[in-house]
Amino acid sequence: MTHDIINPAGLHDPVGFGYSHIARTPGGLVFIAGQYASDAEGQVTSSDFAEQVDRSFANLRTALTAVGLDYGDVVQLRTHIVDHDPGKLAILAERIGRIWGSRPPTQTLTGVAALALPDMLFEVDAIAVVPPGTDDSRLGSPSATN
Repeated sequence: MTHDIINPAGLHDPVGFGYSHIARTPGGLVFIAGQYASDAEGQVTSSDFAEQVDRSFANLRTALTAVGLDYGDVVQLRTHIVDHDPGKLAILAERIGRIWGSRPPTQTLTGVAALALPDMLFEVDAIAVVPPGTDDSRLGSPSATN
């Protein structure tokens, strides 16, 4: 099956880390790799958990926008929290509510001992669906790759 790989200019170049940000299939599925609180060089921007959650979801939105989608097109999230506890869950739940309101996507949350980089406390990946009848010109171009 053919698919487009997209690494938007608004996110760090992930190829050196061994992955790509977005894979878009002809069938309308969009897979977005784990987004974390990264800057333009892929470095973690804060040691604060809440700030990392906010930046991770902002990076997720950048990835969605690169293919003409938005949070409302997300059907599944997978979230990963280092040293998960009820306080961190409350922060995540508040952010999910702020973004999706009373209609959040499906979600699997995994508590982990560590993530890919030592300073990472949170990561989110997503699957989105291109709405039926969407004009392909709205979906961004694989030429937006790094």
